[in-house]
Amino acid sequence: MTTTCVSQAGTFVRNKGVVCRKIEDETLVVPIRGGVGDLNSIYSLNPLGAHIWQLLDTELSLEEITQFVVDEYDVTFEQAQCDISSFLNELISMGLVLPASESFQPGSSRD
Repeated sequence: MTTTCVSQAGTFVRNKGVVCRKIEDETLVVPIRGGVGDLNSIYSLNPLGAHIWQLLDTELSLEEITQFVVDEYDVTFEQAQCDISSFLNELISMGLVLPASESFQPGSSRD
């Protein structure tokens, strides 16, 4: 079985159109649609997912995120990269994370 992985080239960043709140030990992510939180689309992240979410406050590559996980957890680089790739694919499909090349703010200049 092959796993479709996000591009190993390029960087990723959180979508600025979402809010995140930590309530006790749970991290909740809520997309903002039309200026209002979409309460039908609340996502809960486990501790590792929450940490990756925090890391994505700045542009990071798949390799940089993977290296963080390998440094912190007992996992091979290949396994971590595959798992993180799947996680990023989920976040991208939900609109929570964007390739950094698509994350410009309206009104900003793109040359």
